[in-house]
Amino acid sequence: MVSPISVGSIVEGTVTGITRFGAFVLLPNGQTGLVHISEVANAYVREVSDHVKEQQVVRVKVLSAEPGGKVALSIKQAEPDFRPAPPRSRDRRGPVSFEDRLARFLKDSEDRQGDLRRVESKRGGRGGGREYGS
Repeated sequence: MVSPISVGSIVEGTVTGITRFGAFVLLPNGQTGLVHISEVANAYVREVSDHVKEQQVVRVKVLSAEPGGKVALSIKQAEPDFRPAPPRSRDRRGPVSFEDRLARFLKDSEDRQGDLRRVESKRGGRGGGREYGS
């Protein structure tokens, strides 16, 4: 029987496979978990293979374990000096409030709706008078 691993624990495992989206790690209890590319290192990761190699033993933190066997792991969070990165804003002028985001969303949405209305009017509206399937 496979003993369950507890979420939040840090264990050692062996990298068994590398893909473009992450690395598979065999855990001590026999389960295999996935370290997503975003959880490999604190820096930007272009290629997972630049950071880990197959058969390498790595320390991982268990992020989640579903009853069906899916296990999410993190290498970067298993590091003793790990600190989550501060939230990044796309706007370089500083933090954007919820109200500002909502106003921008509504403006963009209205612009898109206007574009769709113009395209529909050029086509002759909904349906366009064409018969399909005949």
